[in-house]
Amino acid sequence: VEFVESGGGLVQPGGSLKLSCVANGIIFSYADMAWHRQAPGKQREWVATISKNFTRSYADSVKGRFRTSRDFAYSTVSLEMNNLKPEDTAVYYCNTVPTRTPWGQGSQVTVSS
Repeated sequence: VEFVESGGGLVQPGGSLKLSCVANGIIFSYADMAWHRQAPGKQREWVATISKNFTRSYADSVKGRFRTSRDFAYSTVSLEMNNLKPEDTAVYYCNTVPTRTPWGQGSQVTVSS
């Protein structure tokens, strides 16, 4: 299995970013997918899930600001992040549900003025 995240960067508070993740080595159409993040000095935490049937769930901290979607044709999941806050600064990872190893390298998101 391989997860390749991309799309991160530096953005000002209130800005937007869209992350993408390609999942290789899995039967994507059968997999529920999730986003996680790890801020400096903190444990990795769950952010959002999108099931194989497009059922979505979000952590309270991002609900109403983040939206996840998936594209079966390209085995990708995306995370659209709006109204970003400094506390959203973290490395973002995608994975299956339940998670598999190894994790990808993640995509750094930094929210700062």
